[in-house]
Amino acid sequence: MANELDEMTGPVNEAGRDINVIEKQLPVKVGVGSTIFQVLLWVLGIIPGVIFLFVKISAGKKLSQLQQKVQQAASQVDNYLEQRVMILQNAAKLVEKGIDLDKSTFTEIARLRSNGSEAFTQTNAAVEEVQRKINVALENYPDLKAHQELADAMQQNSYTQREITAAREHYNDVVAEWNKAIFEWPAKQIVAAKRGYTTRIPFSVSKEIKEKARGVFF
Repeated sequence: MANELDEMTGPVNEAGRDINVIEKQLPVKVGVGSTIFQVLLWVLGIIPGVIFLFVKISAGKKLSQLQQKVQQAASQVDNYLEQRVMILQNAAKLVEKGIDLDKSTFTEIARLRSNGSEAFTQTNAAVEEVQRKINVALENYPDLKAHQELADAMQQNSYTQREITAAREHYNDVVAEWNKAIFEWPAKQIVAAKRGYTTRIPFSVSKEIKEKARGVFF
């Protein structure tokens, strides 16, 4: 029997294929079979029915806990984003001491700090724009790079960005755990369907960031 997937003979997409996160939440549903299954348990006797009732209660608690875990992971990303905004704010003030930095930079920083828990992609795109303006200033005024406090701030910014990346990976892991759990039949899926739960969407980047990633930086 030949290999179903044969990397030697193809077919091969010469142009390659990009991937995207689908922005769609899938509702959890159960069919008639689940109803019949639960009725049969009671028909077989009160003990099987009661046992499964407690199993569903336990499943509901686990899903509620997992839902809080997703929220905690999302909040962790926001915490690091807020920290990065504060670091860039300090860096912008240091740059302002040497040059007349665009005032819109500080306006944008103030807006970011007042927004609180905004959507990840939108917040991050705005933060990236603030850093871009600071980087442009450093390129135009290379003497500023020798400023130790500024160098420390940009190093902290780099570290915080790595923490944001790690926090997003953790968030995606928890989301994957949730998306798997709500379709675990019978107990969790039945409970999830009754409560109207849906899948959750993992983190994704904007089209602009993807285009920049394909660019030449050196």
